[in-house]
Amino acid sequence: MSRISPTLEGFRAAFRQPALTLAEIAWRWTAGAVGWALFFFSVIEFLDTLPVSRGDATLLRTKHPLLVGRALAHIFHGSLNRAVLAALLAALALSVLWIVAASVGRAATVRALVERFQRDAAGNSAIEFPSQSAPFQSLVGLNVLRVVVALAAVLALVGAAVLAGFASPDAHPRPGLVVILFLPLAALIVWLWSALNWLLSLASIFPVRDDEDTLGALSAAVALLRERMGPVFAVGTWTGLAHLTAFSIAGTAVSLPLAFIQVAPWRLVIACVLLVVLAYFAVVDWLYIARLAGYVCIVEMPDAVALPAPQPVSPPQTAIDRDEPILSDLPNLAVET
Repeated sequence: MSRISPTLEGFRAAFRQPALTLAEIAWRWTAGAVGWALFFFSVIEFLDTLPVSRGDATLLRTKHPLLVGRALAHIFHGSLNRAVLAALLAALALSVLWIVAASVGRAATVRALVERFQRDAAGNSAIEFPSQSAPFQSLVGLNVLRVVVALAAVLALVGAAVLAGFASPDAHPRPGLVVILFLPLAALIVWLWSALNWLLSLASIFPVRDDEDTLGALSAAVALLRERMGPVFAVGTWTGLAHLTAFSIAGTAVSLPLAFIQVAPWRLVIACVLLVVLAYFAVVDWLYIARLAGYVCIVEMPDAVALPAPQPVSPPQTAIDRDEPILSDLPNLAVET
């Protein structure tokens, strides 16, 4: 079997199977749309519970910054508990929705990719795939761990901010020192969260392919990193560079309609910005499928992506005639009597 590039195979799979990208977009955008709807509904319901007296309404009508600030402070006084409770309930509901949607979507996309590369490994011949259902419980466990890791990262960032704040007491405030202490801690926390989240995402291949449980999938992902670290990081690096390129292009495209916000209708400008943002998210989902396909290719075709074994070096051939008597090991062979 000739050596192949898992990165190119991943992009080829994502290009030739657009249904996978559509499935990825379907579950991600559904969860996102529900999340935004839940956010706006929670904000509207929270604002509807705030009591506004006639005095507050009178101060708001004056439009004076100082009077409006006093009215808002009076309106929001004592409402922090309700706001925190509403945020916690919304976050819990959104997390449950994301776990279920991500488990269903990942089972479908990984299953299709595994079948594709198994068929390629078998030489495009007809093969029978088992009709087992996707291990939904294992995927749910992995996605629960991803939510827990994200929550731990948020709490760690809050703790880092509190610890950095100790360096700036009220008697001798030093905000610069707080920033210097907080930024390295925040960078370390974000890096650890990104690494763990990536490992859990990689582990989602093995419950579908090998019917592993949650811990077994994590063990298989670590084993894959140990055995195929080079190809795995190559796929992640190239897709990451493509993601960075897409982000740069999207940022430039967003700045163009914003430059005409003073001369063009604001509704048209917002529509253009939203169109660019949606296109960027679609490209990101396509790149995620390409990266996932590259990882599946590494798992399904380990011999094709492995480095070729070094060939033994043969000794150089010389033109010396070994049959010459002068080169013989036998003594007195060259002496004629």
